Amino acid sequence: MPASAAPQAVPDQEAISKASLWVAPLRTEIARVLVGQTALVDRLLVALLTNGHVLLEGVPGIAKTLAVRTLSGTLKAKFQRIQFTPDLLPADVIGTMVYHPKDGTFTPRLGPIFANLVLADEINRAPAKVQSALLEAMQERQVTIGENTHKLPDPFMVLATQNPIDQEGTYTLPEAQLDRFLLKVRVTYPTPVEERMVLDAMATSAPKLDVNQVTDVSAISASRAVVNSLFMDEKIRDYIVALIHATRHPEALAPHLKLLIRCGASPRGTINLALAAKALAFLNGRNYVIPQDIKDLAPDILRHRILLSYEAEAEGVSTDDVIKTLLDKLPVP
Repeated sequence: MPASAAPQAVPDQEAISKASLWVAPLRTEIARVLVGQTALVDRLLVALLTNGHVLLEGVPGIAKTLAVRTLSGTLKAKFQRIQFTPDLLPADVIGTMVYHPKDGTFTPRLGPIFANLVLADEINRAPAKVQSALLEAMQERQVTIGENTHKLPDPFMVLATQNPIDQEGTYTLPEAQLDRFLLKVRVTYPTPVEERMVLDAMATSAPKLDVNQVTDVSAISASRAVVNSLFMDEKIRDYIVALIHATRHPEALAPHLKLLIRCGASPRGTINLALAAKALAFLNGRNYVIPQDIKDLAPDILRHRILLSYEAEAEGVSTDDVIKTLLDKLPVP
């Protein structure tokens, strides 16, 4: 096995404060347009800081598109929205070669995936070959068109949405492809107070949706290096491993879950939970990870990585119920 790299020096609190100067102004600027949804915004920032992608599940009309467009505006990043439909082709997403009859040559035409923030709207409405093309680009961060390979921009984040209610005419994402998303975030309806604020701000034919640029994409890249070097105690690392192991062998903590879980989280879940916890600590102005970071992010990291059995479906048990039970039973360091 290769020798492990020397550990990076943990940044002090002053370095964290300096590197995260853009976080508070960005949150404030987004809040001018996006009412509530603070957890969603934080999850998007966690994904940006960890080079990950987000799968959003929620009914239409709860500001998923607005959240991504607003975030791109505050970063001055390129934003593209792709509406997935059953007749979509891979070339419509990644691009294709265009023939010029005048001189008999081909030139590449890059698809809408070449952006910093890509909204794949209703990803489960496109056939498997289109989903595979998108997910391959997400994993490799490059696209091959013809004989040439084109690297995707950095940062590059895909926010894919799917409607949990309307399943007619959809193509469910396989579990192996779901595992490629860093987070699966469930977006719920706003509270009555928040909805009244939405009404006051948006009930006009010309709502004010413009935002000011707070930072740029280079600040995201610089912050990633800081996030990677944050301190994570050995007990926190063991806590993460114990939680992931409990999804595969829950009988030690909660024997009744043994028949409810068909397959536990993969090692990718272990890695992503650690990375995301560091990013959340950074967003909260800390240079170290605490157990609460793990507990806050565990549902979003694990809900698409735990496969439930038929017994769980029959009993009306959700993945969130399973995760909550494991977190409650697992000793906290």
